[in-house]
Amino acid sequence: MVRWTGLLFVVGAALFALGVLLSLLPASPPLLSAVTYAIGAVFFTAAATLQLVLARRELPDAERRSLPLRARTTDWLAAAIQLVGTVLFNVNTMDAAVSIGARPELVDVEVWVPDIVGSVAFLVSSAIAIVPEVRARRHSHVANASQRIAFLNFAGSVLFLASAAGALVLRSGADVSLAWANIGTFFGALCFLVAAWLFGWPPPQPRGARGKLHRETPQL
Repeated sequence: MVRWTGLLFVVGAALFALGVLLSLLPASPPLLSAVTYAIGAVFFTAAATLQLVLARRELPDAERRSLPLRARTTDWLAAAIQLVGTVLFNVNTMDAAVSIGARPELVDVEVWVPDIVGSVAFLVSSAIAIVPEVRARRHSHVANASQRIAFLNFAGSVLFLASAAGALVLRSGADVSLAWANIGTFFGALCFLVAAWLFGWPPPQPRGARGKLHRETPQL
């Protein structure tokens, strides 16, 4: 399941990066890039769902048998917030695909609000995931790349938030900063792609690295 989670995140991130490139092509219709983003968001949600399942697997038996909202490890919390963010990206990207040419006020409510809230959710989730206790649970199979994965995801979340801020549509119909919207999305997606690749296809670990991450980090 770890590899499937990584693969789904890789595909989702690649589609977001591709969506930016398509939007920059003069001959490419806006709907094509919008649909590309929407499909990428579906892959993100599928990956985030698997990550939440993986987080529950790490719970003690009593916690795992309880209702989902009672599973209170920090790893589970980070995964749950991330899933909320991806669902908001589903709303954002699907609304964007059907709102091309709509009034700026409508775009801001139906497209931008889910975008900015989803980006904040990603940032909160990735900040929590930097905590050593979370990395110990989530990256035990890739201890030697754990910090790189966590900080790449955090950098990607910061860039996605910058992209969302730049995508606010003014009354004139122009974005606050189309350049920032594209730069943040493209390079944020690349950060997520590399992090997901390291998560799903980890480099060889030195002998004893897996156990070291667990021993040095107390479990909650």
